[in-house]
Amino acid sequence: MSVWHGDQHKRKDSGGRKIANRKKRRYEAGFFPAETALGKNKSKTIRKHGGNEKVRLLAVNQANISDAAGKTSKVEILRVIENPANVDYDRRGVITKGTMIATSLGTARVTSRPGQDGIVNAILVTKKGA
Repeated sequence: MSVWHGDQHKRKDSGGRKIANRKKRRYEAGFFPAETALGKNKSKTIRKHGGNEKVRLLAVNQANISDAAGKTSKVEILRVIENPANVDYDRRGVITKGTMIATSLGTARVTSRPGQDGIVNAILVTKKGA
């Protein structure tokens, strides 16, 4: 069963039931979330609307980290510290935008969307008072 983003299942503004006047369309089909994990690099390319392609990152072990000076370097991700998007993702170590990750350079916050962009970009988090 796939994800469907059509609105045929909704009700009218009056609260009445809508009668289906057509079947589902392929362009209304969606995808399940990638749920990028920590591990050996693994990605999947999917076809999108208009023949475009999207790279989904399924597993990753490196990230592009930028510091306050603007210097960017590719470093290994040691572990997932916190994921504010979802408590379950936090427990399972899923990497999404906003996830706090531990690297050899220090703690960083993910600024890209790995399941949508196919890459992990992050910025170093400076400690308060330092």
